[in-house]
Amino acid sequence: MTTLDTQGDPILLEMRSITKEFPGVKALSNVSLRVKAGEIHAICGENGAGKSTLMKVLSGVYGYGSYTGDIVYQAETQQFKDIRASEAAGIVIIHQELALIPELSIMENIFLGNEPTKWGVIDWAEARKRSIELLARVGLREDPDTPIKEIGVGKQQLVEIAKALNKSVRLLILDEPTAALNESDSQHLLDLILGLKGKGIT
Repeated sequence: MTTLDTQGDPILLEMRSITKEFPGVKALSNVSLRVKAGEIHAICGENGAGKSTLMKVLSGVYGYGSYTGDIVYQAETQQFKDIRASEAAGIVIIHQELALIPELSIMENIFLGNEPTKWGVIDWAEARKRSIELLARVGLREDPDTPIKEIGVGKQQLVEIAKALNKSVRLLILDEPTAALNESDSQHLLDLILGLKGKGIT
């Protein structure tokens, strides 16, 4: 069952009265937000205001039981125990510190831990084909065999988004997405976000 707002639009996510404490500090205090399907939101605030903490609660980095309040996603209350559980539901977070391995290729990074297989063996031909398709979706034409360390930060961030698209993302969280980007890369990223919105990604 889908929850609708007063205008009849579907609500994808509600975070209700989220409170998160660390020893000696309350990072979040009764934070609530509501996101309709297909919307783009920006959470702004000073360093230390709790923005990243809120996103880590939503994405399961801080699992259920480590905070109080409710996460309602696709009309169901969620109890994500870890990041794998949130990804299985279609929620993917891309951290400011990109989770890419510099010595591995673009293709290996995209499928790391999630490689396509055939008869129990990694199907590199399929991985290459799919990686080219995923890279095209984020506007990259790099050879999938290129080591990550040989491309710039802006392109590395696009590889992270390609990884998210491979996981059938419905709700994409970008933590400080433009912090390390120049103006051109930032504009490309924002254009890509609008394109993803047009494809139904929130």
